[in-house]
Amino acid sequence: MSDKSVLMASDLHRAYQQAGSDLTVLKAVNLDISVGEKLAIIGVSGSGKTTLLNLLGGLDDATSGSVAVCGVQWSALGATERAAWRNQHVGFVYQFHHLLGEFSALENVALPLLIGGASIADAHQQATELLERVELGDRLKHQPAELSGGERQRVAIARALVTKPSVVLMDEPTGNLDPHTATSILDLLLELNQALNISFVVVTHDPAIAARMDLTLRLVEGELEPIVV
Repeated sequence: MSDKSVLMASDLHRAYQQAGSDLTVLKAVNLDISVGEKLAIIGVSGSGKTTLLNLLGGLDDATSGSVAVCGVQWSALGATERAAWRNQHVGFVYQFHHLLGEFSALENVALPLLIGGASIADAHQQATELLERVELGDRLKHQPAELSGGERQRVAIARALVTKPSVVLMDEPTGNLDPHTATSILDLLLELNQALNISFVVVTHDPAIAARMDLTLRLVEGELEPIVV
């Protein structure tokens, strides 16, 4: 791993037992993501893209191989240590926002900081600053049901970035939005990538997103292949 690497996958394999036999989803996957780098991963439905994101984020364990975030392998950490390292270094954005419905936008964004041990005052201050940055300063007290789809996704993005993680893993982050809102969200993500120097790994079916990343790889039969232009 180079000094500038934030995420490295080495010879990653993932297989599942199905009807008494092994179903191989990923095989020999290798990645090395640098500070601030933006990577898109494309592939047909069922090709293993979400499985790969789960392994990269330490939400699932590989059958063999390793994943390291900022030089620390997930396999070297116990459950509590893994949760703490993930909270510090990894953000997640999904197609559906997964916000807590009974919490306000401010409370949703502050939650990762509170879990990490920040005081309520500090967590709310940092969450407010980031929500203002994503143009939701006038929606701090609104619950998800009171926000539009695009606004909910902006809250989800703010929640993923509020801890200033090393890398954000995204699974179809604009897949549930209309084209105009999707473009707005993509512009916002790229702006924050530049401003905060946080690395992105984005699983997407949208060629417009892939075209604006630094590198695009295709997942085919469990292996990552470069896109030949």
